[in-house]
Amino acid sequence: MKVRPLADKVLVQRVEAETKTAGGIVLPDSAKEKPQKGKVVAVGDGKILDDGSRQKPQVKKGDTVLFTSYAGSELKMDGKEYLIMAESDIMAVIED
Repeated sequence: MKVRPLADKVLVQRVEAETKTAGGIVLPDSAKEKPQKGKVVAVGDGKILDDGSRQKPQVKKGDTVLFTSYAGSELKMDGKEYLIMAESDIMAVIED
């Protein structure tokens, strides 16, 4: 299945939660927090402004991003979990 986000929406695949703390303690599933980091899978064409023009998205497919805690709506496709969110829910792009 292929999904194409509309307008300023972004499809993100969340990265896996850490299984160990920095000190080496193994975390059970119930103690893991959902990460606020993910990889952009698809991007819409951009937000339509009041004057009718379209604002180009600031993120692109393949970017690793940080997003807000309650960003987006969860979506399951082909056995994988994704988030679809507004571009404004993305706080930063991680550059390596």
